[in-house]
Amino acid sequence: MFEKFNQLSFVIGVFFITVAIILIAGYFLSSALHFDINLYTGLGMMVFGLVMVNIKE
Repeated sequence: MFEKFNQLSFVIGVFFITVAIILIAGYFLSSALHFDINLYTGLGMMVFGLVMVNIKE
């Protein structure tokens, strides 16, 4: 497991997935953050993060 943290693509992927979860959760849970740009950006970041995590070197 710790070998994965030495791969930059895995760390970047985890970061983007974390930010995406925050944006998507904020869209659904907060009326102050209920803007379409938050949902679309969160979904895009989630896809990018999943691709980065699944890259094999």
